[in-house]
Amino acid sequence: MKIGIIGTGYIGKTLALKLAKAGHEVTVANSRSPENMDKEVLATGAVAVTAQQAAQDKDVIILSTPLDQITKVAPLFAEVQQSVTVIDTSNYIPARDSRIERLEAGQVESLWVQEQLGRPIAKAWNAVLAYSLAANGRPAGEPGRIAIPIAADREIDREITKRLVEDTGFDAFYTGSLENSWRQQPGAPAYCTDLTIEELSKVIDTAEKERLPKRRDFSVQIITERMNGISNKNADWDFILRINRTLYM
Repeated sequence: MKIGIIGTGYIGKTLALKLAKAGHEVTVANSRSPENMDKEVLATGAVAVTAQQAAQDKDVIILSTPLDQITKVAPLFAEVQQSVTVIDTSNYIPARDSRIERLEAGQVESLWVQEQLGRPIAKAWNAVLAYSLAANGRPAGEPGRIAIPIAADREIDREITKRLVEDTGFDAFYTGSLENSWRQQPGAPAYCTDLTIEELSKVIDTAEKERLPKRRDFSVQIITERMNGISNKNADWDFILRINRTLYM
C-alpha cells in the first residue's frame, strides 16, 4: 500500500521503519523539511517528503503528531478522498499538550480528532509504549505476542488498520467504534500495558471512563518526577510499564 506518515517522533519513526520493511511504499514528513529528515528514519526504504506530499495520493495516511498539533495539520486533509484510511496515533496529555476544554469535559479523544479533520479516522498505535513498538514485535502466532488496540467506525478502516498493526509485529485487538475508543485512552487497562490478545480481552471492559483522567495524570506525575520529564530520551521503559500496570489495571 501507499502510506504517508506525518510526524517522526518515537511512534512515527518506528512505523516508517517497520512498514517500509514490510514492503509498503512509505513516505514520511517531519515538522521541518525533507532535507532535515533524520537519515535513520529512512533506513528501510521510506522516502522523505513534505507534509503536503505525505497526504497526497495515498491509500493510508498515518497521523503521528502530538494531539495539540492536530488543528495545524488539519488543512492538509481538505483534499484527501474519503476512501483513504486515516489512522491517528495521538493521545491527550494535559501536562504536555495545550489544554483542550472539550476533552477536559469528557469528549472522546478520537471523536475530537475526527471533528478537527472533518473526515472518518481510525485509532491505533496510541496505546503501545514507544520502546515496545520498536523492540517487542513478534511473528504472528508466536506465544506472548503483544496486542495493540484499534478502533474504527468503517469496516474498510478497521480491516486496513488491523493488517498494518499486524505488519508491525503485533496482534490487532478491535475495541469497537470511535465512540468507545476511550477504552484505549491513557488511564485505561489497555493503555501501554503490553498485554497479549487474551489478556486484553479480559480487561477491556473493566475500564471506567470517569476515572481515566485521574489515573493518567497520576502516572504522568510519577514518571515526570522519576525521569525529569515525560519525553526523556533515556526513559526507563520497564519502570513506565510497571507503573501503568499498577495504576491502570
